[in-house]
Amino acid sequence: MRAQYDKEHFRKHSLPTPFYPRMAELSQDSSWHCWKGYLSADYFENVELEYFAIRNACSVMDLSPMSKYRIRGQDAEAFFDRMVTRDMSKLKPGRVGYSVWCNDQGKVVDDGTIFRFGEHDYRLCAYERQYEWLMISSAGFDVDITDETEGVAALSVQGPTSFAVLSKMGLSGIETLKPFGIVHFPYHGGKLMVSRTGFTGDLGYELWVGGSKALTLWDELFEAGKHYGIRAIGTHALDIARIEAGFIQAGDDFTPANHTIRKDHDRSPFELGLGWLVHLDKPNFTGRRALIREKEKGSRYRLVKLDIDGNKPAHASYIFHGRKKVAGVVTSAVWSPTCKQNIAFASLEVAIDDPLNDLWAEIYYQRELQWNRVWQRCRVHDEPFWSPPRRRATPPGLF
Repeated sequence: MRAQYDKEHFRKHSLPTPFYPRMAELSQDSSWHCWKGYLSADYFENVELEYFAIRNACSVMDLSPMSKYRIRGQDAEAFFDRMVTRDMSKLKPGRVGYSVWCNDQGKVVDDGTIFRFGEHDYRLCAYERQYEWLMISSAGFDVDITDETEGVAALSVQGPTSFAVLSKMGLSGIETLKPFGIVHFPYHGGKLMVSRTGFTGDLGYELWVGGSKALTLWDELFEAGKHYGIRAIGTHALDIARIEAGFIQAGDDFTPANHTIRKDHDRSPFELGLGWLVHLDKPNFTGRRALIREKEKGSRYRLVKLDIDGNKPAHASYIFHGRKKVAGVVTSAVWSPTCKQNIAFASLEVAIDDPLNDLWAEIYYQRELQWNRVWQRCRVHDEPFWSPPRRRATPPGLF
């Protein structure tokens, strides 16, 4: 007897977001990937044009697949203070904070942004799905946790003309919104939330609205931005911008601790350059004892930013000390169009003697079916590769 099945079943492995109808019209190559169960665009037309929309005009990216959780209740602050590494009592209502959370061994489970709407009302946004971890962490706390991923549509609006576009939309008062601030607007019978946040290191905002208002928001945004160089972008362009800004990405620069197979493949906040997020002076949080021990004894790795000679990105390259001993590996790499520089993040073993001097990247690249190998000198870069003053200016300029 032949089994009966829906022939379309295997085509439905990814769900469309509320913005998909508009994005599908713009996609010229149908280049999509699955972001935690949802369709997300790699690019629409041209990665380079989309990247320069971030740096020179106004870019729009669909953030709807991002995991979004609403945490409410009398113990909401205490719950977060117990779970994440930073002191959550310092995050005031109407503000957004970036943090990481660890397992008992002090290894990073994920990073994300925490929105505080009121005294007992928060939203957590993360790249990975975290509902199970949140439920486990909530034991003993009076909190209610709701997965809002499907119900909240979100857009990242980034670039020097992003403020001008939102002003053109009629969002009065947006000029006073400071970095990591939140403001709410009435919107077609519902609410539109705007946060001055983003993943590009540039002037930018994130817009949050109910799914039923998503297409209206998209249309009004693009109508307002038609004279300001507005353009939809995919994840390929964003990846260039976030490396320039010095932002790490789960799955690229670290593997979440609950996904690693080998014991030494996880990373602590100190090993990711996030020690400034670890507040050991607060009484207790998951992983605190392990992180205290690590700070006393030292870490296994350090994440560094590198300027690399040449113009061949060092994707997945080994970093050598003195071209003799392996010192680490590149986690993210790109040729930066704005910096006119080959840049990368690398995870280096701290046990290597003087690893920050005499560093070399062994780069392989293919040209006309021929693989080539080059050695390029690397220099540690202490600051973000790109951090323009307009990112923090309040009010922003009307570019």
